[in-house]
Order: sequence, then C-alpha cells, then structure tokens
Amino acid sequence: MRFRTVIVDDEPLALDLLRMLLAVHEDIEIVAECQNGREAIACLQSSPVDLLFLDVQMPKIDGFGVIEALGLSHLPPTIFVTAYHEYAVRAFDIHAVDYLTKPVEPERLATALARVRKKAASEAALLTREQLAAVLKELRTGEEPKSYVDRLLVKDGEKEILLPVERIEWVEAAEYYSCLHAGNRNYVLRETISDLSERMDPKRFVRIHRSAIVNLDRIAEIYREGATQGSIRLADGKLLRMSRTGRERLLALGRI
Repeated sequence: MRFRTVIVDDEPLALDLLRMLLAVHEDIEIVAECQNGREAIACLQSSPVDLLFLDVQMPKIDGFGVIEALGLSHLPPTIFVTAYHEYAVRAFDIHAVDYLTKPVEPERLATALARVRKKAASEAALLTREQLAAVLKELRTGEEPKSYVDRLLVKDGEKEILLPVERIEWVEAAEYYSCLHAGNRNYVLRETISDLSERMDPKRFVRIHRSAIVNLDRIAEIYREGATQGSIRLADGKLLRMSRTGRERLLALGRI
C-alpha cells in the first residue's frame, strides 16, 4: 500500500527535513506540502489523503485549528509534529496519539510509520474520534500547560521515555542542555537549566547553584561553609556545591 501523504509545517527547513527523511520510505508519496493551517485545510478538503504530518504550533490557525475546521470524521490518520515537550506529555502520549518532536530523527520517524502501517493493515484508524475529542477538550479548555511538569520526555538509547520527575535526584547544567541524574542512569535533555527550573515545582526541586538543581527529598546533609555558602550531600553520597542564592532558597523553604 502506498500512502498519499500531506506534510504541514510553517518552517521551510522543517518541511525540507521531513521531506528528505520520508524519501527513503518507498510507500510514502508526498502529494502536497503546506506552510500554514489555511493551506492545509484547503488541501485536505480538496482530495482524500492517507496520511497527514501536522505541525502543532503555527500562526493564526494551529494544528488543532486545522482539526476543528476539517471535523474529526474527515481527518486522515495523523502524526503530530511538535517542538514542545509539554504537548507531547500532556496530550499525545496520554491519549495514545502518535507524535514526533523536532528536530525529527530518522529512527523515531521509522517507528511512527511502522505504527501507521500496522494500523492500516488492521483497518484501524491511527486516531479515534474519542481520542481526538479528548485531546481537543483538554487543550482548548486550558491553553497553558499545567504549572509544573511531572514527567519529562527524554531519550533512552534509541527510544524516548517519559521520566517521572520524582525519580530525578539532581540536575546538572551542561551549557544548552541539562543532565538529569536518576539513580544509576543519566539522561540528557535539550533544555537549559534555567528554563527547566521554571517548569519544576519549587517546593520539590531547588536550584542550589547556577549549575545544579536538587530534589529536596534526596538531600541527606547540608553543610555550611562561611556565612553564606555551603554544600549538600545527597542520599547516594554525591556532594554538590551550594551558592549564596541557593542557600537563601533553602532558607525560604525552612530547610536550613
């Protein structure tokens, strides 16, 4: 079976990358490329397609606006593409809707297409009306992601997993990345420690240094060194430096 495919993304480079990656899959035939929601709606209303790659974040009419305009009964099997992990965690994984995070990786794309082929072979739609209705209801009734993240989407070898934040013992800054230390495993997240600290519950995670965030439940001992600075020893024995600002944050929580 050949899949007549439409790809939608407002970023030309993202379209180019997806087109290049799809070229190696002989059963994928790209019949149209759209750079905004209005183009996508017109294209999908003009002729039926077998598969849709739909960007979530687009100006004026976003991916969910496209869905609403088409109607769930007229939507082809769809793989969402997003640069925002919050959407993946809150909607796509929870509702078993497939998705790709930017930049799209060949291995992850191959996995998504395998799921499409499997569902097509069993004559089952990739997205059920009930699943899409649940996604739309959740995102339309609360456009902003929830205050603090409770899971993070991270790479684990060749796959991606949802890592519960309570498993994280501490976070280490690595320039434009963050290294999540969870037991004897380390996961790299493409997000700065400053951005990540804004998404983590400050009652559970405290930034004790410009290069470190700690899980309060994993602190075993706190050492004062002088009037302002100090260090923290975690339950596993790891010793972390604590800055003046970090000590003030712990003081504000009543921990020291």
